[in-house]
Amino acid sequence: MSIQSLIIDCDPGVDDAVALFLAFAAPELNLLAVTTVGGNVPGALTQRNARIVRQIAGREDVPVHGGAERPLKRPPAGAGAFHGPEGLGDLEPFQPTGIVGDGPAANAIVDLVMSRPQGSVAVAVMGPMTNLALAMRRERRLADWLGPVVIMGGARSEGGNITPSAEFNIWADPDAAAVVFGSGCEVIALGLDATHQVRATEDRIAAIEAIDSEAARTTASMLRFSQRVEREVVGWDSAPLHDPCTIAWLIRPDLFETRPCRIEVETTSELTRGHTAVEFRVDPATARHRWATAADGQGVFDLIVGKLRAAAT
Repeated sequence: MSIQSLIIDCDPGVDDAVALFLAFAAPELNLLAVTTVGGNVPGALTQRNARIVRQIAGREDVPVHGGAERPLKRPPAGAGAFHGPEGLGDLEPFQPTGIVGDGPAANAIVDLVMSRPQGSVAVAVMGPMTNLALAMRRERRLADWLGPVVIMGGARSEGGNITPSAEFNIWADPDAAAVVFGSGCEVIALGLDATHQVRATEDRIAAIEAIDSEAARTTASMLRFSQRVEREVVGWDSAPLHDPCTIAWLIRPDLFETRPCRIEVETTSELTRGHTAVEFRVDPATARHRWATAADGQGVFDLIVGKLRAAAT
């Protein structure tokens, strides 16, 4: 079994929390750090929420670094309607005991990546890309030193979920997304075209509820909250599971279909702010971006169930 060194950059967020539980339970991943950013809820809450999830998972060995509380150039956004005012759905927040890592997120990303062999550290970005953009500004060599950057963000054929043409993570800080996509690093983009195919159906949630661990029970609670909100706000019967797809791709890339492409982000027009322009007419040999066009939803949930069950034994 090969081990992938990984930094998770996130804005928990109920689906971020599910992604963290999956990553904490996966022996294939060497988690170097979790970094947090303002996004779904303000930055102070995302840092606390990541530490809460870490404590529930029993992974206090993984440092959590707080990061950017606002986008590069714009006012902070938020998505509390889909995550609850505290960001953790129905979970009653508490003050976690684990400490916060030394230094801000951008510095931690630079230090962790640049101190290891070139191409050996992957980054999974589940929120606005502000921290990674700031890290790239601090260290110009970072883009060339990174391993794969797996992001949850963007929309093409599915349309947007915050505007008709934009997905929330990209829309929240399009300027940061433009920095990352334009940096030359390898990016695998798991946008709504793929994540809408990964649905938290009743039987899939029930399979997680059947696992006897606090991490599994909390994961199921997050999914129940998302299911309820999705029915009330959007009218769909089952909620899409966005952020865990990044971790699933790192463990089982065969669960996704991707195509080489070039991705650019609209930053100047408020009408189409955050639109991801995905161009497939590229040379596959030199393309630095890949766009996910399909996902095996049952396979992703089987992976989550398997990892949580194994961690509970």
